[in-house]
Amino acid sequence: MTSSLQYGAHVHANGIRQHYLRYGGKGTPLVLVPGITSPAITWGFVAEELARTHDVYVLDIRGRGLSQGGEDLAYDLNAYAGDVRGFIDALGLKDCVVLGHSMGARIAIRLGRQDASGIAALVLVDPPVSGPGRRPYPSSLPWYVDSIRLARKGMDAEAMRRFCPTWTKEQLQLRAEWLHTCDELATRITYEGFHTEDIHQDLPHLTVPTYLMIAARGNVILPEDEAEIAGLLPSITMDRVPDAGHMIPWDNLAGFMTSFKGFNLP
Repeated sequence: MTSSLQYGAHVHANGIRQHYLRYGGKGTPLVLVPGITSPAITWGFVAEELARTHDVYVLDIRGRGLSQGGEDLAYDLNAYAGDVRGFIDALGLKDCVVLGHSMGARIAIRLGRQDASGIAALVLVDPPVSGPGRRPYPSSLPWYVDSIRLARKGMDAEAMRRFCPTWTKEQLQLRAEWLHTCDELATRITYEGFHTEDIHQDLPHLTVPTYLMIAARGNVILPEDEAEIAGLLPSITMDRVPDAGHMIPWDNLAGFMTSFKGFNLP
């Protein structure tokens, strides 16, 4: 299949250098906000599918990929949401869909509460529902830190398989090549934020159409969490993707796309 990747570029927004990849170029703009250790390029195979119907912009979140990082930056939800807000404004995107996965979904929730202008819909893909007084996020911090440190020294696909045993060789190789661009400090602070920052307080304030995609075997969002979320935001639409863990498209790309298309987004 011919790639729909148009280009990669940088934009200065919210006071930092942000890097992004653009796929497709036609249709409603879709800003894809990845998770805690997922540089934009690792979402390329998903962006290719999304670009069939949308103009896709995949972000390198601060401290990841080719975007600005460093110990002088903040790595909390407000800073991340400010980056996405600044990105949308800098590119002049109108009526866009914001799709966030994991950490990216938490960022989308905070953004939707703070300033949803120019946003037509939010798609939240398996956001961690941990927070103050709640059960911890099911993945442990060493899983992230150990793999980042190994990637900094250099690792191949087979070495990465220890951390992601169900992934294809191509997916493992790409992660092995790019994981070293994920700042360890940013990862540690963000992981801590999973347990200290409360996204549930934001949900009742969301005013744009919001859709929640849940990994059927991810153990991140349980049935009782679905019930709580529905109580906080009765207008939300939810869907569970079968045969998929937390990294839904990596386990079941077809199921991810079926769920996405079922939301009937602009």
